[in-house]
Amino acid sequence: MPTITNHMPTAELQALDAAHHMHPFSTQDGFRKKGARVIRSAEGVWLTDSEGHRILDGMAGLWCVNIGYGRTELADVAARQMRELPYYNTFFQTTHVPAIALSAKLAELAPGDLNHVFFAGSGSEANDTNLRMVRHYWSSLGKPEKSVVISRLNAYHGSTLGGASLGGMIPMHEQGGLPIPDIHHIGQPNWWAEGGDMTPEEFGIARARELEAAIEEIGEDRIAAFIAEPFQGAGGVIIPPDSYWPEIKRILEGRDILLIADEVICGFGRTGNWFGSQTLGIQPDIMTIAKGLSSGYQPIGGSIVSSKVAKVLAEDEFNHGYTYSGHPVAAAVALENLRIMEEERVIDHVRDVAAPYLREKWESLTEHPLVGEAKIVGLMGSIALTPDKASRAAFAAPAGTAGFITRERCFANNLIMRHVYDRMIIAPPLVIRPEEIDILIERAWQSLDESMARLKEEGLLKAAA
Repeated sequence: MPTITNHMPTAELQALDAAHHMHPFSTQDGFRKKGARVIRSAEGVWLTDSEGHRILDGMAGLWCVNIGYGRTELADVAARQMRELPYYNTFFQTTHVPAIALSAKLAELAPGDLNHVFFAGSGSEANDTNLRMVRHYWSSLGKPEKSVVISRLNAYHGSTLGGASLGGMIPMHEQGGLPIPDIHHIGQPNWWAEGGDMTPEEFGIARARELEAAIEEIGEDRIAAFIAEPFQGAGGVIIPPDSYWPEIKRILEGRDILLIADEVICGFGRTGNWFGSQTLGIQPDIMTIAKGLSSGYQPIGGSIVSSKVAKVLAEDEFNHGYTYSGHPVAAAVALENLRIMEEERVIDHVRDVAAPYLREKWESLTEHPLVGEAKIVGLMGSIALTPDKASRAAFAAPAGTAGFITRERCFANNLIMRHVYDRMIIAPPLVIRPEEIDILIERAWQSLDESMARLKEEGLLKAAA
């Protein structure tokens, strides 16, 4: 059978794709009618498709290509490791150098006593690990009844059975009989959409106190952990009011409840620190990691675990693991990625150059008549689309209609900007330069203009009653 290459005509590639490739989070019939955009190559923050168009990737792939595309150092490390030791497992009292070295490096970078790493192949797998881990932890301490994990509505913690249950995405829960038992969801700190007449500070405290109410309702003696992203990513880059996390810290202080920080998106420089927990000044018991750990060059994730939790888990066999836990090639690539981030001072670039410049430009989008709010932390931002800024109104059309139209205009203008319902979100590679930020904003503004024109033309620029 001949090898498929990038030199096949686009239409032929699209037809093969539609016939055989089942895409994640997609309506498959759409590919048969329209055809997928075929990405051929990438460099820096730029993608090139099969027709030769250059696209500015405002989403760093799926929030993951932190050091940008085309870093041949990672390819060289992968090839070298494949030649030396392409695979071996870490079960049954065996290990290998890449897993050892990466564990030690992550313990060095992580805050506080987060000194132990359980590897997985993705953030979804790592959150499944966390669910089993916290329940086994409490059972080992003679408290098996502490099995409930509290999460938030509209949170994203993966798409496996456990990860999707921990997350609070209603469309995911509607498929497959989710969530599984003993997962409890409280409200998200999204002031723009749900704050009503409260100030952001009042709303932040009110939403944090939903955790306190849940603890009182369920009983502290039944709750294993609270899991949360420092800043919600796939839920629409929801940046909580400043009052939210200090109140969460107060509520958890002195209580026998573990804190899991899902750092899959926020980790490895996205917020201007190594981890979002450091940006917020919180100290979790477990951190979920993936994505930026290898800049997406290899699939790898994991749980960084505190000494307190690891000590208990070490007392007997934890009957859990994955074939690819600590895969040597993935671990070697992750180590090289971290080396590049440190030696090239990528996080300094985010904190001192890219993030301040992007904040100024991003917040200027509120001058557009379609944009009601612009929120940003580090290099992850969102804008809320609205037909009426003054009332923070939603559209009369089904949620996501305006967002989808705007996303399609962005794609047509060679800019990757996602939509979550009627919020537009970005998370570009951390190496993005000011001149590339200018292009991002210029294309975003053009796309907003075109989207607004279409919404007017189709009679969709109306507020919900």
